Amino acid sequence: MEWLSAENVVAVGTAVLGIVASGVMVWYERRVPRRKRIGYRVQMDNPIGDDVRSGRANRRLGLFDEAPGMADATLVLLRIENDGSQSIADNDYTGRELHGLTAVFTERTIRGVSVTQPSGTDHLMDHFTPAAGLGYEGNTLRIPRVPLNRGDHFKLLVLLSGGDVGCEIRLSGGIRDGEVHPNRSATPDEKPPLFSRAARMITIMLTLSVLTLAGIVVSGDGTPPPIGCAHGTLTVTGSTAFAPVLKEVAQKYQQDCEGATVVVDAHGSTAGIRDLAAAGKDGKGGTGTPSLIALSDGPKPGDMPELRENRIAVSVFALVVNDDVPLRNLSTRDVRRLYRGEITNWRQLGGPDLAVRMVSRDANSGTRQVFQRRVLGRGEIANSSVDCVHKDDRTAPVIRCELDSTDQVLSTVADLPGAIGYSELNAADRAPGLHHVNLDADPPSVDAIEHGTSAYPYREIEYAYTYGRPPADSLASSFLTYLSRGNGQDVIRTYGHIPCWTPEGMKLCA
Repeated sequence: MEWLSAENVVAVGTAVLGIVASGVMVWYERRVPRRKRIGYRVQMDNPIGDDVRSGRANRRLGLFDEAPGMADATLVLLRIENDGSQSIADNDYTGRELHGLTAVFTERTIRGVSVTQPSGTDHLMDHFTPAAGLGYEGNTLRIPRVPLNRGDHFKLLVLLSGGDVGCEIRLSGGIRDGEVHPNRSATPDEKPPLFSRAARMITIMLTLSVLTLAGIVVSGDGTPPPIGCAHGTLTVTGSTAFAPVLKEVAQKYQQDCEGATVVVDAHGSTAGIRDLAAAGKDGKGGTGTPSLIALSDGPKPGDMPELRENRIAVSVFALVVNDDVPLRNLSTRDVRRLYRGEITNWRQLGGPDLAVRMVSRDANSGTRQVFQRRVLGRGEIANSSVDCVHKDDRTAPVIRCELDSTDQVLSTVADLPGAIGYSELNAADRAPGLHHVNLDADPPSVDAIEHGTSAYPYREIEYAYTYGRPPADSLASSFLTYLSRGNGQDVIRTYGHIPCWTPEGMKLCA
């Protein structure tokens, strides 16, 4: 997708408009108190007497001709409303007097007041009593502390005399965290707008931008392959511990990228690296780039400079023992004694009276190499049994056998009382009949390692090797990107590994 495509232009424009609109709204909310507000407006100011001073021909017969001082009478309809964003309670009025608000009718005298309210707000009438502060004197009307829910209002019909229509009318009072303010003039039946003009314009512009972007996306081709897809056949070999991750990622890649075939053939880290090196040398002139990736639990040997590394994840491994051995923690020192053949019975470590049986991996195993490098600091003792049950070398201190895969190790340890082995952590957690042990009281915990709170030693970086740098448009390059930075990251984490391309993983993989 090009940067100046229609989708990008509309998306960026919508984002910029949203940011600007949000900034304006924040500024407005800070500068204009809108949380609690009482607004007022004069909805009617009409003469009802025979007022020659006003110059109006508005003669009335009866009361307003005969009552003293009412020849220049006027009627004012004053609307008072809660137009803020919060309800107003009686204790939100801050004046010291009993009443809450004061209305002043300049140059006129109040002769009487009638209170009206919309349907459904009859409860407001209970507040309009002299005991609650309702009253008038001269040109001043005292209005009680009337609680108003958001949007509620009431009206005061005031009979006045002694002044002209249009004389100033002021409403004053204190509202906690708010204000009392005049609203624009409106007819008696007109409702105040729900949103301001600026808010309506911003909403319309954002809505149009989003609808435009949605239309572009819907009308476009909805079936293009994911970015970076490549075609052909790729073989992934190496680590059996990482094989479950590779198989699921390969399946997802093939679903997302039609025309690609990814075959996972894992038979050990060392064997995978050797196969990759041999396949590369078999290429034309010894510089070929075969469609082959080798996964290794740990770094390659130093004498293979032509192999290019890609750090994929941090794998955590565990020592596992048969459930007949109830030990849950071993020191590194005791583990080394076990694998030197110095401990032959579990009772020497406080366990049951069971002979120690060591179920190990073959020499091609990266899991074994990590164990020897990170925990033992040396190689294991010689193999002494083919079937892990009978001792073929009677001079050997303990039974020790070697198997080809992680699954074989786990099933054998679970079947043999007194057996001990090692495995990738996630596979060990799912296997029945055995349990893993802590090392120096540190548990094999992915979370603890990821957050830097554990010194657990049996862990290693998972490397993906290619023979030289594969072309950018090759299936090998595309699959590696998918595995390390794309959807493969979720699969890696699902199987109990830490992706190298996360913030925490970058530190661990450095």
